Amino acid sequence: MQAAARHWTGIGFALGAAALFGASTPLAKSLLGDVSPWLMAGLLYLGVGLGLGAIRTVARMKGGERREAPLRRRDAGWLAAVILFGGVAGPVLLMLGLSATPASTAALLLNLEGLATLAIAWIVYRENVDLKIGLGAAAILAGAVVLSWDGGGIGFDTGIVAIIMACLCWGIDNNLTRKLSSADPVQIAMLKGLVAGGVNIALSQWQGATFPSWPMAAGAMALGFLGYGVSLVLFIYGLRHLGAARTGAYFSLAPFIGAAIAVLAFGEPASGRLGIAAILMGIGLYLHLAERHDHDHVHEELVHEHAHRHDEHHRHEHTPDDPPGESHVHVHRHARLIHRHPHYPDIHHHHRHG
Repeated sequence: MQAAARHWTGIGFALGAAALFGASTPLAKSLLGDVSPWLMAGLLYLGVGLGLGAIRTVARMKGGERREAPLRRRDAGWLAAVILFGGVAGPVLLMLGLSATPASTAALLLNLEGLATLAIAWIVYRENVDLKIGLGAAAILAGAVVLSWDGGGIGFDTGIVAIIMACLCWGIDNNLTRKLSSADPVQIAMLKGLVAGGVNIALSQWQGATFPSWPMAAGAMALGFLGYGVSLVLFIYGLRHLGAARTGAYFSLAPFIGAAIAVLAFGEPASGRLGIAAILMGIGLYLHLAERHDHDHVHEELVHEHAHRHDEHHRHEHTPDDPPGESHVHVHRHARLIHRHPHYPDIHHHHRHG
C-alpha cells in the first residue's frame, strides 16, 4: 500500500473510532442511572472482552490464516500499563464524571483526550507536529470551549475534574498503545476488556454495588463492545498508519459527535454556539486533512513482526517457512534506506526532525 493510500486509510480508521466512541458517551449516560460508576465501567469493558473474544474464537474455529502478529512476552509490561490507564482508571473516572455532569458537557470535555494524546506524543515521543496539526488541534479545542462556555466560564467541579483526569489517562493509554500497534488489535482490545472489566466489577462488588437487571447489563456490555471495543480496534489500526499525535487529533471529533447526539436524541439544550463550534471543528479537521509531510528521511535497520505487504518498505526475501500470499505475518528485517515520499509517524517512520 502506497503512502497516500495508507494515510487516507488511517484517517478512515481514526474517524470510525471517533464516531463509535463519541456516540457511546451520551448512551452510557442514559444507562448510568443509579448504577455504580465502577460497575458501569466494568460492564462496558467486559462487553469489549466477551464480544471480541467471541469473534476471535469463531475466526479460529473457521481455520482462518493468522493475519496479525500475536502479542509476545516482551509486550506484557506495555499491555499492563495500557490496561491500568485506559481500561481501569480512565473508564471509572469518566463514569464518575458522567454521574455529575450533563452528557453534552462531558462529551465536549473529552476533546482534552485528543490534545493530551497529541501533547504526550510531541513532548515525550518526539513525534513531529506540523503547524497545521497544531492549529487544527487548537481549532477543535476552541470549538469545545465555545460550546461549554456558559458566560462565566467552565466551573471545575468534581465531575469535570474526573473527566479531565480520564482524558489524561486515555492520552497516556493512547501513546502506550502505540508500542503495541504492530500486534493483533483484536487480541489487545480483548485482553484489555476482560482484565479491566473483571477488575472494575470486582472493585464495585467490594464496595457493595447493586448489580443491575440483566437487560440493562446486557445493554451496557453491547455498548461497550461497540463504543470501546470496536472503536479501540479501529484506533489501533489508525496508530499504525498515522502515529499517536495525528490519530489523536482526528479522534478529537468524538466529543462533537457525542454532544450532537446528546442534543438531538436526548433533548439536552443547545444554542447558536453549536454552529460556531461546528465551524471551528470543521476548520480543525480540514487543517488535518490538508497536511502534507514530505522530506528526505532515513530508515535505520530494523527487525520486527507485523502484518504487511511487499510495498516500498518491505522488499525482503522469503524463506520456505514464511507464509505465502498478502498480507501476511512473519519476522522480517528492514535494511537501511534513505528516500523521500509523503509520510506520517507510523510504525516505520519514527525518525527525528531538525
